[in-house]
Amino acid sequence: MATLIACLSTGKGTWGHVNHLIDGSQFDQTFLITNDFGKENFNKKENTQLIPLDLNGGIKEIRDSIVNNLKGKIKDTEVDVNFISGTGREHMALIGALLKLGVGIRLKALTKEGIEEI
Repeated sequence: MATLIACLSTGKGTWGHVNHLIDGSQFDQTFLITNDFGKENFNKKENTQLIPLDLNGGIKEIRDSIVNNLKGKIKDTEVDVNFISGTGREHMALIGALLKLGVGIRLKALTKEGIEEI
């Protein structure tokens, strides 16, 4: 199986995209980088862990928080990543964190044809 890591933040309709991605695949584990609003309002699945962070901080602080929250939890050497939701700063911090953790990434998105690697 696979691990999904995604931002769950801003953008109209992006929560629905992330939710359909989770529903349409069989992930062993899913980690969603979010804020307190996302933690309180997103209906997560059983294998989903919400990681609430202060996303208003600097990129390096966000990156380091992601590293600290994911260290030792990712079972795979590669993870599926989705950047539909969130801001560029959040995406940069997530990429930086995954590189620091030494995992490879596959970009996954929900398309008209279904879930595909981009």
